[in-house]
Amino acid sequence: MLVSVDQFAQVVVVGVAYLLHLTDACPSADETISSYVGRGEMRGSRWALIIAPIIDRLFMLLGEEPGHCRRNVETAFLGKAPTP
Repeated sequence: MLVSVDQFAQVVVVGVAYLLHLTDACPSADETISSYVGRGEMRGSRWALIIAPIIDRLFMLLGEEPGHCRRNVETAFLGKAPTP
């Protein structure tokens, strides 16, 4: 249920930014916020380089390893299983 809320929030936020021409990336209903930020981080986008470490730290507090956003990109777009 939380993943669907995450995906919905990503579509709303990125969709508005896309309509306002603030981003070139069209939102995807199958992508989470972490995955979207991870793709931005891999492209070197300034906003993503700021947000990704914040999201990664939040997930580290929940017991996950560093690199949460990049791992989600691998899972969602490269067809790889998530790395632990």
